[in-house]
Amino acid sequence: MSSARDTGLAQRNRIEWQCRRGMRELDELLRCFLLRRYSTLGSHEQRVFEILLAYPDSVLLELLMGRMTAADRDVAALVQDIRHAAQA
Repeated sequence: MSSARDTGLAQRNRIEWQCRRGMRELDELLRCFLLRRYSTLGSHEQRVFEILLAYPDSVLLELLMGRMTAADRDVAALVQDIRHAAQA
């Protein structure tokens, strides 16, 4: 059981590290979402978040600022969740 918890903690740490983008706006939005909402996501939504984190910073910024819409509906829905978490 400890192994599963350790694996979950390692994954969480990896996601937290990926949220550090070196661009203040992205760092703040992603960290806010990670702290407020990530733990409530289902496994599918967590995978979508990891997909989103693989986007280039320029695209990620455009999506999160609302200047671009993701073609993938799951990614688009998650982007809206991230934006709402930042406003809460």
